[in-house]
Amino acid sequence: MSPRIADPVDIGGLTLPNRLYRAPLLECAGDGPDAVDALIDELEPAAEAGAGLIFQGATIVRGEGGCAAPGMTRVHDPSFVSRLERLTDAIGEHGSRIFLQLEHGGLRSLETWHAGYRRENPDLRQLAVSKPPLLLRAADRLGFLAYDPHVLSTDEVYELAADFGRSAEYAIEAGYDGIHLAGANMGIVQQFLSPFYNRRTDEFGGGLQERIRFLRVVHDEIRERAGDVPLVTKVPAETGSPRVVRRRLDARDAVEICRACESIGFDAVVPVRGSVFWDMSVVRGEHPERAWSDERFEPGYEAAFGPRWRAVALANRLHARRFSFEPAWNAELCRRVRERVSIPVLCEGGIRGADRIDSLLGGACDAVGMGRPFYAEPRLPARVLAGESAVCESCNNCTVPQVTGADGVCRTPSVLAKRGELAREGAYEW
Repeated sequence: MSPRIADPVDIGGLTLPNRLYRAPLLECAGDGPDAVDALIDELEPAAEAGAGLIFQGATIVRGEGGCAAPGMTRVHDPSFVSRLERLTDAIGEHGSRIFLQLEHGGLRSLETWHAGYRRENPDLRQLAVSKPPLLLRAADRLGFLAYDPHVLSTDEVYELAADFGRSAEYAIEAGYDGIHLAGANMGIVQQFLSPFYNRRTDEFGGGLQERIRFLRVVHDEIRERAGDVPLVTKVPAETGSPRVVRRRLDARDAVEICRACESIGFDAVVPVRGSVFWDMSVVRGEHPERAWSDERFEPGYEAAFGPRWRAVALANRLHARRFSFEPAWNAELCRRVRERVSIPVLCEGGIRGADRIDSLLGGACDAVGMGRPFYAEPRLPARVLAGESAVCESCNNCTVPQVTGADGVCRTPSVLAKRGELAREGAYEW
């Protein structure tokens, strides 16, 4: 008999009360004096409403550079991370579990694409696995991106892995229940895995098994410093890449990486389809027309993308046509992985309701996650666990303003009206 969403599930010896999790999102809380309160406000409602697991979104393991978007939280400083115990206590009081997702943006960092950030930090260079590929260097010459990368030496790769380990140690000491590596969405872990980015000639480059080595070293650093804690990673398949990109991770590669992760000692994997670029393959759905045309954000768009920001908006419109919404778009990849591994497989991306979840559990995956729908309904688990579906319309109007540092919230009137109606009916009580 297939498991149900309300059934418990074990990840690395930790029992989750059910199989619904809040997928990693940009909380945009930073690491200032109000960061902990902002994170509690953002994440506690999901725990109150019954989510079995909450992944706090990508946090940066170094004190300089590496942020892929404005407002990301840094977790390199143990004195700051210790303050997050208030958050982990708040989540635990509701019976939920919380994992911290660790990240470094590498070539996807603000120092590559955010015009204002580059002006304010002219000497800050991107960390790179290898020299940027030709397509990215062409974008640099055309003025859309700016590359002045520092290619990591072998010793520096080990030091970066140690930074992941140190941040994991601080997190576990602060009460986090586990660690999640941001292994996809074009962060530096994906850049090590991908043949598009990784053309190294040392022990971290070459064939697929050599490119997996960075994951192995990060795993070992976390185990050495943080102990035998539940450890999860995303694993990318770059199947949404443009045809011009010949060197990329296909679905078979993703399956092999997941198998290697099990062998290395990871406790669960999250297979996801994406691209070698940060694009609409990650957030499939409608073109965010309302967000791009909102005059409140225009100064922020110009600060981020420079005077050509309308060209970026046009490119986004064209790309959205290729990646329209697809229900449970990672399900088939997850199914292929689950047939080859014995550790739990987590599935997210385009999952909106209990009917879809029931069809996935036991076949494609062992637990299911939702991301953007939480922007519209912070207490969404109360309804999903009762067999209902999210009101999210996958319009993506929540995502684009985040390039300006704006909070990730739903701004679509029809969705907000429906949420208000449900709240008045008591649908979010748990």
